[in-house]
Amino acid sequence: MADEVGSVSSVAVVGEDAAVVEALSSAGLSPTAEGAATALDSDPEVVVAVGEQALLAVARQRPSVPVLPVDAGAGVRSVPRERATEAGTRLAAGDWRTDTHPVLAIDGGTGASHALLDAMLVTAEPAHISEFTVVAGDDHVAQFRADGVVAATPAGSGGYARAAGTPLMAPGPEVLAIAPVAPFATNLDHWVVPASDLTITVERDAATVEILADDRTVGHASVGTAVNVSTDGAVETVHVPEGRSPFDRHGAELEKL
Repeated sequence: MADEVGSVSSVAVVGEDAAVVEALSSAGLSPTAEGAATALDSDPEVVVAVGEQALLAVARQRPSVPVLPVDAGAGVRSVPRERATEAGTRLAAGDWRTDTHPVLAIDGGTGASHALLDAMLVTAEPAHISEFTVVAGDDHVAQFRADGVVAATPAGSGGYARAAGTPLMAPGPEVLAIAPVAPFATNLDHWVVPASDLTITVERDAATVEILADDRTVGHASVGTAVNVSTDGAVETVHVPEGRSPFDRHGAELEKL
């Protein structure tokens, strides 16, 4: 659900892009270029994350201020680089809203790593089938053989999980879309479950099973040890009228026609 907010003057830009900094300046804002780890040190009212990698790095910090995604995917209603000036004008005028996205904590027994889009367990070598059990709260969801399993938030449901067959989800709900990765059986269901308490256990492995948090390998899953996935805070992203619909996977291509 989107919330109305006020006008903005100071923003921190993460993701080295001089053109975006210049565009925001021309819109009447006071941008500073920052690294993800130091973006909040200048006490900005909004962080501007240019590109998916910058957005994910900022999200791992779980910032207390909203984040404007630029060219970072439809799942977070990001704006194209060429519309950064328009987005900056909206920020300065207070004509914007926020969407709230859950942040995941993924713990395979050696400490939690955070993710905005998805958690994945996958064999390190292609075409090596392992066996996985998925449990949501007290409910046994499934047990299956596959190369891996992905659990995506609404923000990440348009990415790998969508390619694996899960539905696209609107921003907001604390739920996960779950799909097997290259399953041995071809008629497996896909599932949407609460994000608060999910465990994935490797029952048998044919090769090393890696644990991924968004775009990073953060550990390995041992046979019989549950990998816990839960919500741990949230990130507010800026939603301006120029942002892409989370259901529009082809908007960027259509704009070029």
